[in-house]
Amino acid sequence: MVGIDEHIRMVLARYHMDTGLYSPVRGVQGTIDPVLRRWGNQYIVDIRPSGSFAKGTAVHGGTDIDIFISLTSSLREPLQSIYDTLFNALSQAGYAPRRQNVSIGIRVGGWKVDVTPGRRQDQYGNYHSLWSNKTSSWLQTNINEHIRVVSGSGRINEIRLLKIWRNRLGLNWPSFYLELFVIDALTGARGGAVQANVVTVFRAIDQSIETRRLIDPSNTNNAVSATLTTDEKAALAVAARSALNSYWKTVFQ
Repeated sequence: MVGIDEHIRMVLARYHMDTGLYSPVRGVQGTIDPVLRRWGNQYIVDIRPSGSFAKGTAVHGGTDIDIFISLTSSLREPLQSIYDTLFNALSQAGYAPRRQNVSIGIRVGGWKVDVTPGRRQDQYGNYHSLWSNKTSSWLQTNINEHIRVVSGSGRINEIRLLKIWRNRLGLNWPSFYLELFVIDALTGARGGAVQANVVTVFRAIDQSIETRRLIDPSNTNNAVSATLTTDEKAALAVAARSALNSYWKTVFQ
């Protein structure tokens, strides 16, 4: 009989995403690069993988790769216009884009891709301004800081398991919010104790998802926990409560 620890290892292996230099999904960037560069022209500073792919928390069943487009601070076009013109460029290229909060969702050769444009706040730094469809306003972010905080947290396996659970149930929980929640819930917990730590996270979701306030480490004015409504948080609490009362092989398949 397979024990819980072995089952967890098998699940993590099954949902493993290759993020290495020769990962097939990296070909997405080369495929869409001409479209992005025609759109951004001389204002593009950099185009690079970001999000879960860059943090090491990606799993099969979610977005396969996030692409971040860094635009120069000298571009004066309004942020909403930047987002809208990129959306139109992807649409005209035949990618059937979907509007999301700060990103644009497309499919490229079967891969699920999120593309996010951001304008540098100064000519040399890593802080960017993004357009938020949810708030109809701008927000500040620092992709490098997000990657540093999450990839260096020591909670990668716990985060990946929570994403596997979220995706299987079709729950609405933005990845960065989920990542920060797991890291915060496991403050002081022993590293490597994945089974016990996942239980701790489920208990935290059940007991405090509706009240726990989480702030973007690159923007103290951005409460990441505010990206979900009270009802959406309540749905997560109900699902976590059910997980705590279920067998591991049912929760993680």
